[in-house]
Amino acid sequence: MITPEKFLQTLQSEGVEFFTGVPDSYLNGICNHLLENVPEDKHVIAANEGNAVGIACGYYFSTNTVPLVYMQNSGLGNTLNPIISLADKYVYSVPMILLIGWRGEPGTGDHPQHQTQGEVTPKILELLDIPYVIAEDDDAKLEEQTRWAVREARAGRKPVAIIGRKGVFAGAKKANKTDSKYPMSREEAIEVVLDTLGKDTIYIATTGRATREIYFLRERRGEGHEHDFLNVGSMGHASSVALGIALSDKNKKVVCLDGDSAALMHMGAFTMASKADVPNMIHIVLNNGAHESVGGQPSAGHLVDFTEIAKGSGYQTVDGAVSSAKELKQALQQLESADKAGFIDVRIHKGLKGELPPLHISHEGLIRELMNELQK
Repeated sequence: MITPEKFLQTLQSEGVEFFTGVPDSYLNGICNHLLENVPEDKHVIAANEGNAVGIACGYYFSTNTVPLVYMQNSGLGNTLNPIISLADKYVYSVPMILLIGWRGEPGTGDHPQHQTQGEVTPKILELLDIPYVIAEDDDAKLEEQTRWAVREARAGRKPVAIIGRKGVFAGAKKANKTDSKYPMSREEAIEVVLDTLGKDTIYIATTGRATREIYFLRERRGEGHEHDFLNVGSMGHASSVALGIALSDKNKKVVCLDGDSAALMHMGAFTMASKADVPNMIHIVLNNGAHESVGGQPSAGHLVDFTEIAKGSGYQTVDGAVSSAKELKQALQQLESADKAGFIDVRIHKGLKGELPPLHISHEGLIRELMNELQK
């Protein structure tokens, strides 16, 4: 594990003063160090990785300094459009450092949703003609790599990548950042939903803690998993999966258990509620204002009015965000009989209720169970 202070000092000594991106568990040591040591106007946690590349380009145009964009490698797909058609050498030739957490590195035994991404990460960079180094877990060697990367980016006016293996840029242990702003935890909110709606309801849970918590809640309650879809990857797309299921059978109640960071990542999906006739769908954002699964870095979840955004996008909503079990139950009962898709912003507190075991599942087995249930 490298020293975040040393890494940041090296970047700054090379003229890198602006940082933006989407937090990643493999990078949480440096992400949290940036939060604590870089002013807010010099460090922006973006909605998604493509958004971060665009922000970085704008900063470069104004300052002629090389920015840094951080991300998990799963976010590379979100960056392709702005990297190829904005920062590209044939367009505006924008230098930047891409700091990429290497989930699914071959031979590391990572979860299946990271396997292909891990295999293709270097290949994508090579295909895009983006020079890269794999970060050394040594402060002195990493300093050399970092200085090379910044100078290469500046000289070639192009993106250059630093790939971070597990353990190199991560903190010793992810902090469990808690607060008491709202009474319910995520797990408690999910259980209220399970208890209130019919047993045949189909649930789509977003990547991160929601998938793990609904899975282990089912285990604890002695229930099967045939009504649940665990969206273990593809952050930001859970509501789109839910919409596809809801459209296929209007007699099935479909609930999306989304997260605030995930919903913000691809908020354009909200507008589908104005185009699709799915009164059988309820979209719930479990909103703790944080990227909790990767270290608790703040999101914009508590700063935006999801209810007004959803209402303007075509959802039927309740009066505003709910925060207690009673309010959540009432909102669910009200929207169960809605004549169009429903939406609820559930404000929950930060912090994990307890340690959950790793989610070791058979993806093939779970999707077969769900498909059998959907196709009855």
